[in-house]
Amino acid sequence: MSHTNHTLRPTPLGHQILRLIKFAANQLVTIACVAAVAIPHLAADEVTRWNEVATKAALDSGLSGNPVFESRVYALTFAAVHNAVNSIDRRYRLYGTAVPETPNASPRAAVAAAAHDVLSDQFSQLTTFGFSAQQGQIDAAYADALARIPNGSAKERGILVGRAAALAVLELRANDGWNRQTLFDTAYPQGTAPGEYQFTPPNNFAFLANWGSMPPFALRSGQQFRPRPPYAVGSRRFASDYNEIKELGGDGVITPSARTPEQTEIALFWVESSPLMWNRIARTVALSNRLTLWETARLFGLLNLGLADGYIGTFETKYFYKFWRPITAIREGDNDGNPLTTGDPQWTPLVETPPIPDYDSGHAVEAGVGAGILQRLFGTDRTRFGICSTSLPAGQRCSDPSPRIRSFHRFSQAAEENGVARILVGFHFRHAVYEGLAHGDKIADWVVSHKLRAVSHSRDDDGREAEEDSDK
Repeated sequence: MSHTNHTLRPTPLGHQILRLIKFAANQLVTIACVAAVAIPHLAADEVTRWNEVATKAALDSGLSGNPVFESRVYALTFAAVHNAVNSIDRRYRLYGTAVPETPNASPRAAVAAAAHDVLSDQFSQLTTFGFSAQQGQIDAAYADALARIPNGSAKERGILVGRAAALAVLELRANDGWNRQTLFDTAYPQGTAPGEYQFTPPNNFAFLANWGSMPPFALRSGQQFRPRPPYAVGSRRFASDYNEIKELGGDGVITPSARTPEQTEIALFWVESSPLMWNRIARTVALSNRLTLWETARLFGLLNLGLADGYIGTFETKYFYKFWRPITAIREGDNDGNPLTTGDPQWTPLVETPPIPDYDSGHAVEAGVGAGILQRLFGTDRTRFGICSTSLPAGQRCSDPSPRIRSFHRFSQAAEENGVARILVGFHFRHAVYEGLAHGDKIADWVVSHKLRAVSHSRDDDGREAEEDSDK
C-alpha cells in the first residue's frame, strides 16, 4: 500500500469514511495492542513537526504573503490533526463531523496522515491563485514521519484514521466560499469625506473586501465581537493618534521619523504574517512545557481556529466602518476639519500600507487571539520565550546563522509589542491597535470556551459523549 501522493478532493463524505474504516476492518486481521494513553511525551513532537512543515510550506510557497488564506490552511490542518488523535482516544471533543473511534491505532501515523492530506489538498488548490506547489516537500515530510513508525497494523490503522479525519474536515469547509472571493477589488467604492477609506498608494484596489462574511470556524458570525466605532475625525483623541503616528511612522527617508533604532527593529520584526509568528510562538512554548500529543494537537487546533476567525472578525469590522488609513489621513490632514492636525502631502510610512481599511488592526486582533488562547490553555500569562522573525533585514532573520531574537516574559507583552509595532511601521492609529487587541481576546475566550473541550466535562445523563455544539 502506497502512502504518498494522497491528494484528497472532497467527495460524498459518508461513503469515503465508511470505505476507509471497512478497509481497516477487512485488511488488518492482527490488531496490535498499542495503548494510546501510554504514548510518551516525545510523541508530542509529531504535531509540532507538522506545524513546522505547514508553516515552512506557507513561507516557501509565498502563502505567508496572504496571511488570510494562510490562516485557513492552518485551521483546517490542525482541526484534522486534533480530530485524528481524538478518534483513537477521545480526550477532547471533535471539531465538526465525528469520525468513528478507532482504538489501537498509532496516533503518530494518524497525525502525519491527517496533516499530509489536508496540506496536499489545500496547496494543490492554492496554485490557482499563483502560490507555488509544495507537494514534494509535503510528501517528503510524510515519508519521513512514516519511516519513524514501526510497521504493523497500528500504523496502518493510524494512517486510515488520519485520512478519514482529513476528509471530514475538508468536506465540512469545502463550500465555504474562500476560493470565490475577489482578492483585488478595483471597483470597490472609495470614500471622499474625511475619515472614509480610500485606496492606499501605490495600490488601486481593496483586498478581500467580503472576507468578513465568510462562515467562521468557531464564532457565530464575523460581527459577533465587532468593536465600537473609531474616533470621530474632529475629536482630540483622533488628533492625538494622528500626531503620534505622523511623528513615529515615517520611512525616515521621504518622511522623518522620531523612532529609536529599537522601535524600528520592533516595527520590522512584526511585519511578518501573524499566523506564521503565533504558530512559531506556540511551538516554542509547547515544546518547553512538554505537552502530551493530545494537548499539543488541541493547542494548535484552538490557536488556528481562533486565528482564522480573527481574520474573519477583523475584516468584517474593517469593511463595516471603512475608516481611512494613516497615509490617507496625514496626506489630507489640512482638509479634515480638525484644527489639531496638520497635513503632509508627501508623508510615507516605513513599509507600504496594506490595501484594507484601518479599523481595527488585523495584526492586533491576531495578537489578541494568539496571546489569549495561549494564556487560557497554559493557565497563566507569565511565560518566558524568545522568538525570531522572517521580516527583519537580511542577516537577522530566522533562516540566518545568527538570527535576532526578541525575548518576552508574558504572552501579553508579546501581543502588546505586536500591536504597537503597527503604529511604528506607519500602518494603524493607536485606537485601531487597542480595540484590535481587545477584539482578539474576546475571540480567544469564545473559542476556548466553546470548542475542543475536554470529554470529561461533556457527558450527558446516560454517560454518553455529547455532540459538538453547533455555534457556527
